[in-house]
Amino acid sequence: MPILPSEIKFYHSGGSGNTNPNSSLGGAISTTELGSGIHNLFDIVSSAEAASGDSEYRCFYVKNTNATLTLLAVKLWITADNTGAGSDIQIALDNSGINGTASIIANENTAPTQISAAFSSYSSEDLALSIGNIPAGQHQAIWLKRIVNAGAPSINNANVTIIVKGDTPA
Repeated sequence: MPILPSEIKFYHSGGSGNTNPNSSLGGAISTTELGSGIHNLFDIVSSAEAASGDSEYRCFYVKNTNATLTLLAVKLWITADNTGAGSDIQIALDNSGINGTASIIANENTAPTQISAAFSSYSSEDLALSIGNIPAGQHQAIWLKRIVNAGAPSINNANVTIIVKGDTPA
């Protein structure tokens, strides 16, 4: 039986008991799954942030919760970035490796330095972030960067859709 989509889960970073999205700034994987919607990871952009511009960072983990199967050749990308004109979401792979622990950043405006490549939009499967294999019960840290350009207009119901795809052994 293949790995089911419901067995690929996203978790906060910030330690095993972290439930606060604003504390998902690296560190150990939490036992708390991310909720749906961008505001389950990032705060609402204030008018001051929109006026002056702001870049914020969050770390989350992709975990293969299947008991026995390895998710092979894993790719991750953004299929829908509805954060509005003047805003963007970018992704980077933490270089702690499979089942590693992401370094903690000082605050949400501090860029992580322990990433495998520069942040990018990774907007399709053909342009996806390559993660490699995620064995059963293991995880990989991913960083998100939310960029709000100076003068960005407000938007209601901002949302981002992140897709994870991989193969399973025959």
